[in-house]
Amino acid sequence: MRRLAVFIVCGLFLFSSYSRAGQSAPDTTPPSYDAEMAKSLGADERGMRGFVLVVLKTGPNKVPEGPVRKKMFEGHFANMQRLAAEKKLVVAGPLDGVDGWRGVFVFATGDIDQAKSYVASDPVIINGEMVAEYHKFYSSAGLMMVNDIHNKLLKK
Repeated sequence: MRRLAVFIVCGLFLFSSYSRAGQSAPDTTPPSYDAEMAKSLGADERGMRGFVLVVLKTGPNKVPEGPVRKKMFEGHFANMQRLAAEKKLVVAGPLDGVDGWRGVFVFATGDIDQAKSYVASDPVIINGEMVAEYHKFYSSAGLMMVNDIHNKLLKK
């Protein structure tokens, strides 16, 4: 009896394999996949893309409190806004300062030299208040939408 059951199961398996042999593989693309959006965001087949993550650390020149420091940070924020408007800066934000780690940038490029050229225009870097450390970063292409979403959340 046991042999008969094994024989039947094997036969069903072979029959089902044979009946599918002439058919093409089913489309496994999720129904929510948006090819146009994926292309516009630079997504690969995994929905990912290359970025450069920049860690801003305390630099060698602490600019003292006062109008020069205030102007430097105004320029820092203006530079970030410009880069974000140009779709070059994807995400930015401050860190807690522990171990001199002051902030992060995520740039919409996988090229570290390109990211360095963006960071070179920042007044906190120019003045030595901060130094930058660069890392290749592979993440969701959806990060490219963060600034558009963020702008819809700004109340002021």
